[in-house]
Amino acid sequence: MKKIIFIGKTGSGKTTLCQKLHKLQLKYKKTQSVDLYNSAIDTPGEYIENRRLYNALITTSADAKVISLVYDPTQEENYIPPGFASMFSKDVIGIITKTNKVNKGQIDTAYERLKLAGVSQIFKVDTVDEVGLEPLFDYLENINS
Repeated sequence: MKKIIFIGKTGSGKTTLCQKLHKLQLKYKKTQSVDLYNSAIDTPGEYIENRRLYNALITTSADAKVISLVYDPTQEENYIPPGFASMFSKDVIGIITKTNKVNKGQIDTAYERLKLAGVSQIFKVDTVDEVGLEPLFDYLENINS
């Protein structure tokens, strides 16, 4: 499996996705710096929450095969600007998390915001209830080198 970088707001589920991907015990913590896993890169939420840190995302993504924008539909604020994916020269996917905690309208809003950001495809997951993880992890397993 090639490396994937998880980018998203604080609390969006990036660390939990990394732990699930690597079959680790879930430990909830605030990511303070870039955390490297065997096949994933976990970034602090501040990297997308502060535009002046976008260059840190670009630099950190150099070691990734796939960029993932992780979107928490429980948040009303849109923190991923339109066209955001165009700053990367790699495949950018969207991941909507916490899908079992929200209604269809919130998922639809998250889907539209990720599409506006320029992602190539979108996965809908709930890591706590393990919904939608298999298609995401299958996609990551089958990325062409």
